[in-house]
Amino acid sequence: MQTVDFFPPIVDDPRWFGRIAAANALSDVYAMGGRPLTAMNLVGWPKDLDLELLGEVLAGGLEKIQEAGALLCGGHSVVDSEVKYGLSVTGLVHPGRFWRNSGARVGDLLILTKPLGMGPVATAIKRAVAPAELIPRAMAQMAQLNRTAAEVLVHHPVHGATDITGFGFVGHALEMADGAGVAFAIDAAALPVCEGALALVAAGVTSGGCRRGRQHFGPRVAIGASVDPALGELVFDAETSGGLLVALPEAAAPVACRELLAAGVVAAVVGSVVARGAGAALELR
Repeated sequence: MQTVDFFPPIVDDPRWFGRIAAANALSDVYAMGGRPLTAMNLVGWPKDLDLELLGEVLAGGLEKIQEAGALLCGGHSVVDSEVKYGLSVTGLVHPGRFWRNSGARVGDLLILTKPLGMGPVATAIKRAVAPAELIPRAMAQMAQLNRTAAEVLVHHPVHGATDITGFGFVGHALEMADGAGVAFAIDAAALPVCEGALALVAAGVTSGGCRRGRQHFGPRVAIGASVDPALGELVFDAETSGGLLVALPEAAAPVACRELLAAGVVAAVVGSVVARGAGAALELR
């Protein structure tokens, strides 16, 4: 398998930016049930910006490549007006155990393996309004590989999977539902959310991706009257290096969730797969 991902900085610390961008790129391989083998750096760098900062970005990325058990085998850089960094990753997966994002079945349960909320947090960091205590927690979460979650889940009958990134929880969940011709019923109270993220949303701190997500996906989403309005916004916001969203048989999901929690993964059963009808493709209730 082959994947590529890169983006401009979302945090001020160059080494943490490198870690986060690399973890985000590596995540695509884990979301397909594979393991990374090699990675190549992709860099856009302004000609007048200190190269020592670039060294820090690359060092952070290398940390995550090595943590994934992969090898860095080169890369490419260009002069750019804005800093950009990411990876092209080659991974390996058995063709009979490849996770598609279109395999969810009616009756499956849905597991999410990381808290939501990185969209408003990243926006708050850019606007310099993020609470000081929230920044290191958020950076650590975004830099966390989905390796452990994937290694636990490969031993279970995963029907479908994706990772929650730029299109937000709603966008990626709808992609899974559409691919399988089903609908998702999401338990709002079960969704794990980064502490402090809902307060930011309630204060009006959301990204442009949140507004675009609500505009594009909103007509296909039903949000119950009892759902916290801030959470109803958060699910549309873009995530960075988010968790895996996986569909498993009803009998297997609780066992998988317990094993994920035992392995230190913040996992929760967040909903179920239901038959597609004339109503919303995703219901948050």
